[in-house]
Amino acid sequence: MSKRSIKITMSALLMAAATLTTAAPANATPPKGPLTDVRIATHFDLSAGQMPENITLLPDGTANITFAASRQVAQITPRGTTRILATLPAPADGGVNTPILGFPLATGIARTSDGTVYVLYATGTADLTGLWRLRPGRVPQRIAALPANGLPNGLALGEHGERLYITDSVLGTVWTVPVTGGTPTAWSTAPELASTGFLGANGAKVHRGALWVTNLDQGTLLRIPIRSGNRAGAPQVKASGMVGIDDFTFTGRGDEILAALNAPNTVVHIRSDGTSTTVLDAADGLQNPTSVALRGNDVYVLSAAYTTATDPNLLRARLRDHR
Repeated sequence: MSKRSIKITMSALLMAAATLTTAAPANATPPKGPLTDVRIATHFDLSAGQMPENITLLPDGTANITFAASRQVAQITPRGTTRILATLPAPADGGVNTPILGFPLATGIARTSDGTVYVLYATGTADLTGLWRLRPGRVPQRIAALPANGLPNGLALGEHGERLYITDSVLGTVWTVPVTGGTPTAWSTAPELASTGFLGANGAKVHRGALWVTNLDQGTLLRIPIRSGNRAGAPQVKASGMVGIDDFTFTGRGDEILAALNAPNTVVHIRSDGTSTTVLDAADGLQNPTSVALRGNDVYVLSAAYTTATDPNLLRARLRDHR
């Protein structure tokens, strides 16, 4: 990606993000809580479009991530070394018609036990927007087309590893599709998924018989029951007041969550009763955090620097007494 393209990308993000509050959630408190040994493990190259958007972890602690602006999938070793796995094809028009943002971007990522990686790609074009599959030693392949006027964002693997759930931040829809690919089905179009002008439904995780989804604009964390026959139940608001909430992970303690708040530049610990505490902020090195992952006691936080335009990175920490 050229330096001119990066400048255009940053300008688009700055204008769009101006609609979001930069204040911390009303029920948050100063940084404290369950995280220790906080450190920046890896720094990325902003000029090359290395804005990390989403993350999935391998059993050995290796992280597979998406770089939004460079359209890439990368692997970060436990020692912090970055290796590019694939670059998704650029749209013929440069992606200028990508909804809201105006540039093509790689977003959600998931991995199945056989090592297959799934990635979402938004381009504003019908030939490329959708779900892509990466298999070792093979070129990326689109296996499910999604609407070009939408913005596929969050990607969650079902509990049995046979199905994927996809949030669309522009269309306010959750799509579902088998891991083998095919035509996606609109699983939920509940109003709780809608945006209020920027981005709505965002992060997604399957947990205890439900799909949990964040809404960045509305500042909510939703729980959508997965009914028999893979039908969507009515969304339940589990936490609110967190405008800018992006992706998240469960701590392993019931329904407790660690969530990235992009514009407020924080990571919050959300308890089962919906109250939250800020556990990381800019003083820890956050630069517009986008996603959080957990393996054992090890916490991984990606920062994309979308609006700070400084030091996109991978932060590592330890989660204390999480079981």
